[in-house]
Amino acid sequence: MQTQTVNFIVTETAAKEIKRIADENQIENPILRVRVVPGGCSGFQYAMGFDDEISENDKVVEAEHGVKIAIDEFSAPYINGAVLDYVMDFMGGGFTIKNPNAAGSCGCGNSFSCG
Repeated sequence: MQTQTVNFIVTETAAKEIKRIADENQIENPILRVRVVPGGCSGFQYAMGFDDEISENDKVVEAEHGVKIAIDEFSAPYINGAVLDYVMDFMGGGFTIKNPNAAGSCGCGNSFSCG
């Protein structure tokens, strides 16, 4: 397992929500995998989900509340410097990623392009 070699910030609000979801699903040591995958309106999209293990080439971020974020080698350059947050609005709550590497994004906020 590698140490943190990617700058990926998880806000306190996002860490608490990840932990809440993990607790609700009885996941004792949550590892949230954050990935960038081809697709979406703008060329790339974010994918997130819990994982059971960290692979040898993953970049690992230790967040608050005992949450670990695993980022694969492909995704790391695309989300280096990004911030994972959890926001509440009139439509409910959801995770957002503020990514300084995104040259553009679509209206849904889940898809982006790099220039």
